[in-house]
Amino acid sequence: MLFTLSSLVLASFVAAPCLASSQAAFSIPGADDSDNYEFKWPVQNVAIIGAGVSGLMAYRELTRAGLQAHIFERDRVPGGNWYYSEETPLDAPIPSADIAVGDFVPSLPPAGVELPYTEEYKDNYADVKRGHRGPKPLWDSLHSNAPAPIQQITDFPWPVDINWELSHYQLGKYLRSFASFLGLNSNDENPDTSYNTRVERVDKYLDENGNEHGWKLLLKKLVQTDYGTLKATWYTQVFDAVVVATGRYNAPHIPPIAGLPEVAQVFPDRLTHSRQYRHPEPYASETILIVGASVSGAEISRNLNPFAKKIYQSIRPDKSDAEHIPVSALLGRLPSNTTIVPEIKRFLPPTGSDFSAVQIELVNGTILTGIDRVIFATGFRYSFPFLPQYHNSSIGLNDTVPTGELQPIVTDGTHIRSLHLDIFYIDDPTLCFIDMNVGMQSFTYSEYLSVAFSKVWTKKAFLPSRREMWRMHEERVKDRGGYGRYFQFLGAARTDENIRYFMAWLNTAAAKYGGRKVDSLPRGTSDIGQYWIKARYGDLNFRFNFSALQPLGVVDTALDMLSEEERSEAVYDAVFGDWW
Repeated sequence: MLFTLSSLVLASFVAAPCLASSQAAFSIPGADDSDNYEFKWPVQNVAIIGAGVSGLMAYRELTRAGLQAHIFERDRVPGGNWYYSEETPLDAPIPSADIAVGDFVPSLPPAGVELPYTEEYKDNYADVKRGHRGPKPLWDSLHSNAPAPIQQITDFPWPVDINWELSHYQLGKYLRSFASFLGLNSNDENPDTSYNTRVERVDKYLDENGNEHGWKLLLKKLVQTDYGTLKATWYTQVFDAVVVATGRYNAPHIPPIAGLPEVAQVFPDRLTHSRQYRHPEPYASETILIVGASVSGAEISRNLNPFAKKIYQSIRPDKSDAEHIPVSALLGRLPSNTTIVPEIKRFLPPTGSDFSAVQIELVNGTILTGIDRVIFATGFRYSFPFLPQYHNSSIGLNDTVPTGELQPIVTDGTHIRSLHLDIFYIDDPTLCFIDMNVGMQSFTYSEYLSVAFSKVWTKKAFLPSRREMWRMHEERVKDRGGYGRYFQFLGAARTDENIRYFMAWLNTAAAKYGGRKVDSLPRGTSDIGQYWIKARYGDLNFRFNFSALQPLGVVDTALDMLSEEERSEAVYDAVFGDWW
């Protein structure tokens, strides 16, 4: 199913709840107290992995509910994906790493040592530090694709005179300000925060009787010493529950294209993932092939356009029947002089020392040569290396493991599974994930998720039984046509539906058990979205003739059948997608 503005209010602009006639309201969990999930141990102390907007919001709601919470952040400051640095991530491996280590390879202390254990790096430790902190996939001139009145925490608004178009610098400072407001910034020396600390492993904690009673985290903290060395300390801490707030942009995906690994061995510096892009100047007067045309592919193409000699944009056919923003709609963001080409079939074996002589064969038989660099704007996969036991890449996309075995959360990295409401791990809801969906605004959506697990863990709201959560999950899988890349996609309609669900569940529980209630999003956000589109994108012409592009196999028929007005609306709708 494809979305346009005529059929879909933008996910970023969900306003007051209204029930569409085609949608059925959720049942409210915990309506029958006799069939609630029973936790094996009480929750009082919670670990939060990540200090982006989701982690900060989780901390606020957990502590508001009377729980203790501790944030572990691998970087040196809060802000998550919006903390920019000139330092780039480590090169993305070609082919892509196994999904269990797609983000990073856990650094473990030597077997058998007593913890805490310390090592000191004296020379050549830059890559150790870089891999530990994981620089984010931002470039210097990046601006958000949502306006300020939408991309803000509801009770922590921007100044009224702020420009609606937000740079990543502004967003980074905004989140650090929010962290300071909560007393969680890196210079606040709050004992509830551990910066420069990466979670290497999360395992069930067994008490003295051998019974499960929480989670044990293996942690690695890096400290720059005064005498020029880097000190690493491994230690453990035990918590009753864990919130994973690491975001979705950590494990780079590079598609398995025939011949690509062989070319990468000879020309590793000519092939990069979009997460390593920072400035256009190094690409001046070069011919660039960008693979992918989602948000990062389109915006990097625009950024490079004044500098590059020529830009090719390779686009894979959009054939999915799942609900999503069509890739065709993103073409409206590409500069008019961009040359769109179809999917890459293979890289031919290199025959010399000049990368520009490498031949790249497309699926329609065209051979590209004269390319100076290739940028893979092919997105990211879900990966949580600190939870290897919940990764299973051996099963197929829609395969399952037998009942009674450990149910995976990650399989091929395109989606996450085994979660109730995309939050609670069904077999043990003391493990939660926050803001793992796409097609929604995390600055506002995270509040509902945070209130949900805060109330559940303090017995101010209840989950249905494990059996019922699995039934609901399996029903959702069936409704979405199986697992896959778009399984976590919400869009405006589903975001609106979910917010109604959280309001009904949590506010009904508040009336019965006490605790805070949640509100709908402010009215007027839909109007703001329309103003934003007209102001920022109103002067864009519909640059591409879909009928001419269709023989290349990059355009879906459904979009081509729409009217010109509807197609233009689809372009505007797609700029708010958050597949980077």
